[in-house]
Amino acid sequence: MRKILTILTVTCSLLGVVSCQEDELDLKNPNALTTDQFWVTPNDAELGVNAIYAMSYKDGLWSRWMSFRLDLTSDEGFSQSPWIELADWTRFNYINYNFWEGNGVTWRDTYKAIFRANQVLANVPDIEFDDAARKQSILAEAKFLRALNYYYVGLLWENAPIILEPSKPDDLPMQSTQQEIYSQAELDLNEAFEDLPLQWDAENLGRPTKGAAKAMLAKIYMQQRQWGAAKTALDFLVVGEGANYSLVSNYKDNFTDINENNSESVYEIQFGDQRRGGTGEGPNAAVSSTRAQFFAPRGIGWSDGQARFWLVNAFKQELTVDGNLDPRLQHSLFYPDLFEDFGDKTYSRDWEWGEDEAWFRKGARDYKRDNEDYFSEVNWRLIRYADILLRYAEVLNELDMTADAYQYVDQVRARANMAPLATAYPEIGNDHDLFLERLKIERVLELSGESVRWEDLKRWGDLETQESVDAIAERDPDFKNFEIGKNIRLPLPQVEVENNPNMEQNPQY
Repeated sequence: MRKILTILTVTCSLLGVVSCQEDELDLKNPNALTTDQFWVTPNDAELGVNAIYAMSYKDGLWSRWMSFRLDLTSDEGFSQSPWIELADWTRFNYINYNFWEGNGVTWRDTYKAIFRANQVLANVPDIEFDDAARKQSILAEAKFLRALNYYYVGLLWENAPIILEPSKPDDLPMQSTQQEIYSQAELDLNEAFEDLPLQWDAENLGRPTKGAAKAMLAKIYMQQRQWGAAKTALDFLVVGEGANYSLVSNYKDNFTDINENNSESVYEIQFGDQRRGGTGEGPNAAVSSTRAQFFAPRGIGWSDGQARFWLVNAFKQELTVDGNLDPRLQHSLFYPDLFEDFGDKTYSRDWEWGEDEAWFRKGARDYKRDNEDYFSEVNWRLIRYADILLRYAEVLNELDMTADAYQYVDQVRARANMAPLATAYPEIGNDHDLFLERLKIERVLELSGESVRWEDLKRWGDLETQESVDAIAERDPDFKNFEIGKNIRLPLPQVEVENNPNMEQNPQY
């Protein structure tokens, strides 16, 4: 007897009592959907887990609007777009809690991914497999993906439902706390770790591994300041069984479609440009990224989000051992003096720059074209080994092992031809606070525009006091609107609160 997996379409509100349209997917029929709908060619029962990957990050794995929240609302970015509601959203002027691109669709896409993972976890155990180990790894992948999305639920909204079974249109789930959400993600990741491989073969690159599970665990522990547990997770990646990662020699290779899934990639979301359909879930839907189009400079794309100029100045505070500018600047940002500094004309256009203007460059395709569109094939490196090394240094510093932390920062600095940290900043010594303040800058130089800054600011406590928020506002005036205790989390989409009596709007909203 064939097992049927029901998939809710994009028209369904996953938590509210809104009407849903259902499509049925036959798990035992490889022809139920055309194979080019899937991230890899489906093979019988594997069809279920591939459904999670099917739409790339759009709607089913990683919301295409997540960057708006993580990059533009942090102190690294902002919006001056004529799209007024977006610009207001990035400056903490939350009037419409249902603002689709800023809140509603991100919530929907995140819970849609959770829904799909739940489908796999509910149905795959009853399916007969010739390969029992593959069955377990499919379940482990689903647990990883559910945990990945619950991490962002906890990070962004904090107080939200935990749903562990396939949803029904009339469900009214109870609201959970951030701690409970993180605990569920931790449980999923620990269980997933047991059945995920250390590495996949070439045909399955991009699927989660044991290293990816440990990396996500470390992120969860660090956000809760559980430094000992975070160190244990990171030990696996840096000095333990999973220490099979390394920094690539060419920093730029982390942000183009060249050398993807390389030795530095702990987990990246796969994109392609082989199908140029819409952003829905039909058989011709695109499997590409729209980030470059929305973040491109004027005349190249929509230019809805740009970078704060203080980032450019941060790169110029220290020269390489050869007396040159930090080479990471060239690959991180577009800015007025890019040609003067690096001989780089970017999109082969003559720019008319505004004063102190900068744009995010990572993921842009100026290395091979002079415009952007909605079909970027550049994979999104969600977790890089450079991030892991800097996190390891941070954890060691928090555990009073500052002297041991230097070497991991130095590995990242060495690729950029920067002097060892102790040589460049001998005044730091073993002082915890001085090391942390420098590490905050090191993370900016290495990871700016990679959607990690918001979680960094929260973890460091920089969004918890008026004094620290005022300091952020000196480099990002949008933070003058930031309200302590309120804007550290997003408002819940109001439609979800109104449709579900078991949910309350977040504090101060």
